[in-house]
Amino acid sequence: MLTKRQNLLETINGGNPDRFVKQYEFMEIILEAPKRIRPVKGKTILNEWGITYDWPEDQLGPFPVHDDEHRALKDITKWKEIIKVPTVEFSDEAWAPAVEHANAVDREDKFVAVFYASGTFEMTHNLMGMEDAMMGLYEEPECMHELIECLTDYEIRYAEQIIERIRPDALFHHDDWGGQISTFLSPDMFKEFYLEPYKRAYKFWKDNGIELIVHHSDSYAATLVPDMIDMGIDVWQGVMTTNNTPELVKQYGEQISFMGELDSGPLDVSNWSKEAIYEAVEKACTTCGKHYFIPCLTQGLGISSFPGVYDCASEAIDEMSKKMF
Repeated sequence: MLTKRQNLLETINGGNPDRFVKQYEFMEIILEAPKRIRPVKGKTILNEWGITYDWPEDQLGPFPVHDDEHRALKDITKWKEIIKVPTVEFSDEAWAPAVEHANAVDREDKFVAVFYASGTFEMTHNLMGMEDAMMGLYEEPECMHELIECLTDYEIRYAEQIIERIRPDALFHHDDWGGQISTFLSPDMFKEFYLEPYKRAYKFWKDNGIELIVHHSDSYAATLVPDMIDMGIDVWQGVMTTNNTPELVKQYGEQISFMGELDSGPLDVSNWSKEAIYEAVEKACTTCGKHYFIPCLTQGLGISSFPGVYDCASEAIDEMSKKMF
């Protein structure tokens, strides 16, 4: 029987996997690495970038607050005066839990993965608000290019620290690039502003020990797949059914793999059902096939919003492995 790591590599390289890759099983994500102040359920926090996040008790996740009182960046032309880039330097004590976790991982069985969020596009609208971030691309493209380069430089400086400390061999990177049926930006505008910065960042990660880049965007982003390939992404995680994943596997499978097809929206709900999850898993596995595809909830970590959903999906994937391998 192949290890989780071996089975993943056989799957994404079109080799001989002996079962479906089961969601996030191939990555040990080191969430203890010090970085940004993270939102807390039931609280409003201000992080080191000056972004205010609110997470109401009755909501599944946080979102930045963008009224006039709280928006971090109100004028893109003054971003250099307003934005104070946080440090990437942390004490040995702060790093200790991450180092301990990474050292305990069996690297022959799993990839040691660093978690990076939020990505460059998300950071622009977290700082400015979605409307201002979009308008900035049209009205002040030079300033937006400068801000995006600043955010990319920050990521690379952070990458230097985490690579030195825990020697990860995989990167799990978040940046949502679309909604359910469309990307937020046209492919041409995405290419103009985000392709080269992402190529630079991902090249740095890969030049310094990262073997596997998994990019999370739980959205429609089928039109950006050629750019994902150009960036060096190995696995797109969060692929929703609206992308026509079987067709993407057929068209691009030898260049990139697809992880998702189990839409968290309709499946990960308070009144979830085993029948619905098993049906979705069976359809995903039979239509997408054994290569270049990883059945997975589109959720951006190996968890579910409601207890039992993630485990049920994993059980259903095990059943499909018995049927198809």
